[in-house]
Amino acid sequence: MSSRPQVYLTRKECFSACHRLHSPFLSEEANRQVYGKCNNPNGHGHNYTVEVTVRGPVDGKTGMVMNITDLKEYMNQAIMKKLDHLNLDKDVPYFKNLASTTENVAIFIWDSLKLIMDKPELLYEIKIHETDKNAVIYRGEKHMVGHHHHNETVKQSRVTNSSENSSNMSSDSDS
Repeated sequence: MSSRPQVYLTRKECFSACHRLHSPFLSEEANRQVYGKCNNPNGHGHNYTVEVTVRGPVDGKTGMVMNITDLKEYMNQAIMKKLDHLNLDKDVPYFKNLASTTENVAIFIWDSLKLIMDKPELLYEIKIHETDKNAVIYRGEKHMVGHHHHNETVKQSRVTNSSENSSNMSSDSDS
């Protein structure tokens, strides 16, 4: 049994979308406290940069983990056609009852890609740059509900700046 080198291949795309950070599971006041200026009823927009990474052995015949043309088409179907120049909350059914945080956008893209890829097991990572300062990474991992590190995990998944109001824990902040 011989081993082949495992390589990571990443492709980047940019899309623009607007949204309002608002959870149907929180009161109006709690939404304002948690999401701050990103809870503006009129919403706001971002130019998101998404990096999709696949991981696998280099094929002995093609010399590739995946044909980059295929990855480009998967990203076009899962990201550009479903999210670009749309209102995430109003135009994407997935976000009807789910806050359109960048964390949830990453999960949406992961799930969408898994459904259409010929070899979904190659999908390794979704990285979304929401702003120049904020990014979210998702690798398909699941968190066990009720696990004692839950609060620590939630805190680590948020991007915060100590000079900001600590009640605004949104990853949507520009700071």
